[in-house]
Amino acid sequence: MMKSVYHIFTALTLAVSANIQNPMLWADVPDPDIIRVGDTFYLVSTTMHLMPGAPIMQSKDLKNWETVGYIFDRLTDSPKYDLQQGSVYGRGQWATSLKYHNGKFYALLAPNEAGAMGDTYIFSAEEARGPWTLVSRMRHFHDCSLFFDDDDRVYVIYGTGEMMELKPDLSDVIEETHQQIFQREEDETGLLEGSRMIKHNGKYYLLMISHVYASGRHRREVCYRADDIHGPYEKQVILESEFGGFPYEAQGTIVDTQDGDWYGIIFQDRGGVGRVLTVMPCRWINGWPMLGDENGKVPETVRPVACGQPETHIVKSDDFADTRLGLHWQWNHNPIDNAWSLTERPGYLRLKTNRIVTNLYEAPNTLTQRMEGPTCSGAIVMDLSKMQDGDCAGLAAFNGDAGVLTIRKSGKHLTLSMTEQSVSLSEREKQVTDVKIKEIESMPLTTSKIWLRIDGDFRPNGHGGGQDLATFYYSLDGEQWTKIGSDYRMIFDYRRFFMGTKFGIFCYATKKKGGYVDIDKFKYTKK
Repeated sequence: MMKSVYHIFTALTLAVSANIQNPMLWADVPDPDIIRVGDTFYLVSTTMHLMPGAPIMQSKDLKNWETVGYIFDRLTDSPKYDLQQGSVYGRGQWATSLKYHNGKFYALLAPNEAGAMGDTYIFSAEEARGPWTLVSRMRHFHDCSLFFDDDDRVYVIYGTGEMMELKPDLSDVIEETHQQIFQREEDETGLLEGSRMIKHNGKYYLLMISHVYASGRHRREVCYRADDIHGPYEKQVILESEFGGFPYEAQGTIVDTQDGDWYGIIFQDRGGVGRVLTVMPCRWINGWPMLGDENGKVPETVRPVACGQPETHIVKSDDFADTRLGLHWQWNHNPIDNAWSLTERPGYLRLKTNRIVTNLYEAPNTLTQRMEGPTCSGAIVMDLSKMQDGDCAGLAAFNGDAGVLTIRKSGKHLTLSMTEQSVSLSEREKQVTDVKIKEIESMPLTTSKIWLRIDGDFRPNGHGGGQDLATFYYSLDGEQWTKIGSDYRMIFDYRRFFMGTKFGIFCYATKKKGGYVDIDKFKYTKK
């Protein structure tokens, strides 16, 4: 009897552990669009000023995700993408719409910029991992959804209920087709955005995020439904739920499985880690895609679509043994390709200085990965022997407000410091106008090799937010770690970076070009 009870308990434990734990992706993966092709789900997210941009992630079970490609390597409309004459912090690629039609993948995105920099791009590809080819550029459409109807007519739905038809070759809009397909309700005083259009059982469903600034009303996901794409549309609130000790969530879409089940993928703001993804059942009730559990709330766990899938991740360790940079990495702005290498010293990432700057926020070739909750740790091993006078290199919890471990060379001497840094940006050009730096602790170094580590803690603190603490360490042998500085409270600021905190590996020159550091490995753990 005891053996049977033990086996039952073990089976139940394994079943629970096999479930998807919400957040499905406890990392900065905002503005999701998700589609299914065959037995595979494809997800695209916003990464703004990081390059390559518009990451495509893949999963068979909605639990295990990996990055398989990017829609573009870089954007080139302005030197600001190269961190010159300004920046694109918090701008760049936004809210990409992903579709599959007649055997091809399509992606539509519009950088959050003014003028030609904000033109809408349409790309296509034979495979989701790429390569992607630019099809056309046209006027800016905010938070838009590309939609292919059953009759092969193509539409873009954008803003707050605006729609235009595209030419069959997707080269541009058909000018006379502009339409306001619904009018917002009187109490809908906040934004209505994040358009995602699907068709199900002959009806059109437009999912949007809604902010209602009224007592007892919260951020929520709404749906507009019509029998004809041109309307008239009726509206239903399909999700209004807080989750996990954080405020209410909304913006995302729904997707079906091969077996006919439906799921919602919706993001939630979670402070310093960024905007995380949750998954939940989608139940069709009276023709509406109602999200959440039987009580309309985001569940803590959801069963995966398929069992036995290999474990995959979007954030990874790296020994830099490959000759190509892994898809889990992104550069801060466009990289300078001749200023980094994986082949000059095999097994190492070499970051070389080639531009004189005064601070981290103007430095090219900072290499980033997301931080993840509930807790995570990222560590690097650096060879400092080829640094030059004035060079700065290290590891950061990188954001508009950042905690930074920096090794600085002054003359022949090396110093390690832990600082708190905060950047000020001009409103229009996103020019770096000031960087406030507060040194918490520093110490001299007498070694040319050092290990640096940052631990992140994003567990809820019980007060409608997370701990969002970064803790900093160094080691001289890779075994014994010493804390340096103080715990740093990471924050999310939509006015500047508009993204979650990233691990950032950097090397830049403040006096003369030509120095470099070699990074032996990046060791990552998540708990």
